[in-house]
Amino acid sequence: MIRQIRALGALCACLALSAQANATIVRFQMADGSRFDVNLYDKRTPATVANFLAYVNAGTYTNVVFHRSVSGFVVQGGGFTYPGTLPFNTVTERPAVTNEPVLSNVRGTIAMAKLSGGVNSATSQWFINMGNNSANLDVQNGGFTVFGEVTSGGMTVLDAINALPTFVSSPLDSLPLRNYTVADANNGVAISANNVVYATSVTVIDSNADSASALTPAANTLLSASSGGTNTATSDSGGGG
Repeated sequence: MIRQIRALGALCACLALSAQANATIVRFQMADGSRFDVNLYDKRTPATVANFLAYVNAGTYTNVVFHRSVSGFVVQGGGFTYPGTLPFNTVTERPAVTNEPVLSNVRGTIAMAKLSGGVNSATSQWFINMGNNSANLDVQNGGFTVFGEVTSGGMTVLDAINALPTFVSSPLDSLPLRNYTVADANNGVAISANNVVYATSVTVIDSNADSASALTPAANTLLSASSGGTNTATSDSGGGG
């Protein structure tokens, strides 16, 4: 089962990265030519944004794979990169960071994945909420940290990914693939660059730390009223929703 949606760890680590935390809009350039932008909530979730930008600024998310898709729930990445052939390379994780569950896991938001039973276990993996997951993810495992939102019609790109068929490719159990069928899988057809869903780059396109000031993300109002939450999310070795 794929790990559960991760959160951010060590505040001291994020302080060391604070100089890089001044970028608020990042662009995911997909291998198929599509793209989507994410506006980060620098002021609301500073530790999480600093952690995410550390990976971005280091180029860690070059050729990052969208390795998990659950219809109507999440599309997840950040754990693996595509070197041109299988197997995927595993992303080297930075220290985990402190959870910041102040915003709600509604459709179109990006949040950090973490380990089951590990409130402060988020490192490199993130997921996009494909539906309103607040009732579950705002309260489960200490709440999952939302740290940005998809903008400018970018959910059209993600909806297309979420609609793709998924396959088991160890250690992943919900790997979305393009132009690949059950018959291909049964016949042992090799998975190629034409099939893998990945972003060739994730880059900062706006370094204005106040770019999210006009946005009105929904607050997480459920966590304080609940001590738990129903665990309807599964996860694989990639960590996920």
